[in-house]
Amino acid sequence: MNRDFIDALNDVAQARNISKEALIGSFEQSLQSAFTKNVEPEKRVEVYLDEETGELEVNIIRDVVEKVEDENLQISLADALEIDPEVEVGQEMIFPVEPEKFTRIALQTVKQTLTQKIRENERNVVFQEYKDREGEIITATVVRMDNKGNIFVDLGHGEAIMPPKEQIPGERLMNGSRAKIYLKEVRQTARGPSILASRADEKLLEYLMRQEIPEVGDGTVELKAIAREAGQRSKVAVFSRNSNVDPIGACIGHRGNRIQAVTGELGRERVDVILWDSNAREFIRNALSPAKVGLIEVNTETEDATVTVTGDQLSLAIGKGGQNVRLAAKLTGFRIDLKETKAISDLDLAMQQAALDESSGGKSSTHAAFEALFKDARTVASATPTGETELSEDGI
Repeated sequence: MNRDFIDALNDVAQARNISKEALIGSFEQSLQSAFTKNVEPEKRVEVYLDEETGELEVNIIRDVVEKVEDENLQISLADALEIDPEVEVGQEMIFPVEPEKFTRIALQTVKQTLTQKIRENERNVVFQEYKDREGEIITATVVRMDNKGNIFVDLGHGEAIMPPKEQIPGERLMNGSRAKIYLKEVRQTARGPSILASRADEKLLEYLMRQEIPEVGDGTVELKAIAREAGQRSKVAVFSRNSNVDPIGACIGHRGNRIQAVTGELGRERVDVILWDSNAREFIRNALSPAKVGLIEVNTETEDATVTVTGDQLSLAIGKGGQNVRLAAKLTGFRIDLKETKAISDLDLAMQQAALDESSGGKSSTHAAFEALFKDARTVASATPTGETELSEDGI
């Protein structure tokens, strides 16, 4: 061993982002294991590498005892006194090993073991680097994709995997392209650290809104809830802590420039910004926009809501494939049942006719239509906060 070897270890440590002390310790441990296994089995061996000079010492350690029970680990006091007249029982004696005993097999084993130790240290460094960064948004570089559709991204000091379910459907990320990703999970496994990345998580949308909208970033506008179907459509409920700030206008920006900056990072995913309300009925009403709905009955204990909607607004309320009502349910946390009701074409005329009928003590077909608005509705769609949508045979 010489100084060149130490320099080589330093280069490896820097290239692999491993501390020099850890690498030297791994080398010493590897050589000790190899020497014990292949040269001096069952003996106690200690290895020391001077990180300044590159000088290597391999020693066999034996305990001084009155009566020897294991010759591999012990030496009698009488024999020890012949070597060192001042030695005492209970002390250790060091027997240096000649370099010639470093057999080719031992050195080959050292190489294999050291390679394994380097990999283990690398994995540990990656885990330590990112274990406390779970939940962060970082910019990563796409490096490859496997035949299962998993995308691997370079984080800087490690790689993360982004499975298909965490990707934005329809988005094409080419090798070498950079994208913002959400570190969803960081855990240690038998095969090393496992880092799960996501571009489909609601947290990415939340982060982008905080970055692009100053009022959200400073807390003036609060993001109360987010429901997202990545790559297609999202709903965000907002609330202003300042009565002089319009939360929806602040998020949309002049001619939509702020929300467009957000959607541009998400592959032009549509983002609906709606007003949060502490009143569950009003919150549900807002969440179902752009549809205009009628009476809303809420059961806060079971978290069920029944919403009446006229036929001309039914398709808007349900949305394509049930998406609008599904996102509304997820956003509000209520199971939403839509019930279709008949519309009255001329509301003013209907109210006048109903008043006349009431004064005359009779009921007309118009009055009956008013009652039907709230009583004779039929369920046409329902959605749960978990994302399931059910359509009746009469639904869209």
